Amino acid sequence: MQARILSIGVMNNCRRSCFLALLALAPLSLSAQELTLHVDVKLVNVFVNVIDQSGAIAAGLTREDFALTEDDRPQQISIFERQSELPLNLTLAIDTSGSVRKDMAEEADAARRFAHALLRSQDQMSLMQFATYVRELTPFTNKVAQIDHGLSELRGDWATSLYDAICQASARLGDKQGRKVLVLVSDGDDTASNATYAQALEQALRNEVMIYSLIDVPIEASAGRDLGGEHALITLAEQTGGKSFYVNDGGLDKAFARVSDDLRTQYLLAYYPHNQEPGRTFHRIQVTIPRATPQSFNIRHRTGYYSDSPAQIR
Repeated sequence: MQARILSIGVMNNCRRSCFLALLALAPLSLSAQELTLHVDVKLVNVFVNVIDQSGAIAAGLTREDFALTEDDRPQQISIFERQSELPLNLTLAIDTSGSVRKDMAEEADAARRFAHALLRSQDQMSLMQFATYVRELTPFTNKVAQIDHGLSELRGDWATSLYDAICQASARLGDKQGRKVLVLVSDGDDTASNATYAQALEQALRNEVMIYSLIDVPIEASAGRDLGGEHALITLAEQTGGKSFYVNDGGLDKAFARVSDDLRTQYLLAYYPHNQEPGRTFHRIQVTIPRATPQSFNIRHRTGYYSDSPAQIR
């Protein structure tokens, strides 16, 4: 009888152990399944600015006004917001190289006013300077006193590592949730980067970073003026859904104010890609307003996104 009771006890213990083992394995199976779904179905966020023919912000549009395609294939807009309250993650990167460092004090003062006016409790800002090397002066914070302190640490040098700054800033912004913005204050004259223009643009697009270029022209009529650098700053902004402004047109305060206005009047359109073309690594996005003529609105957004792993920058 004791042997039989012992046998039953062993069997019960075995069943209990098996049951507990199954319970332990269940969350692992569920996590793996959830991970697969997360990787395969990615929500793509597209921040959109719309300007009408008069140059005014078109603020009264609805979800039904927009159409969105990926690689010319229609997509369903799953999330729509007129003015996004998502946290704003912004890196301010200031060129302190020889060609523009005469404006360093003005840049610091204008940047300080910009930070004080823009930052809300849910927002984060970081501060970088770039010349021969890229240096982070203030990590991400919502405390304007820390930004002020970083701006007091701006130091000049001679060369310019613009593309390296874009790559580094994009990588750090990529870890953030919400809107990711890089504001560049520079003349665009890159002389020292390891990265190329193409690599800088790719890093920004991969990390969903919108670039706003504040173009500081040293001497407007100078024979040595780097029009190629200015063009690079303009196209980086256009390709990522940001915008470019010339600092000489109203000064830095006006340029920063226009960036702030632009960020506060965006639409968020988000979708889960479907019917994707096999083999593509870069997916091109197009947003339109079908009821309007092509000349009725100027629509700005990032040109697309990458779905593969990034190549290493040497």
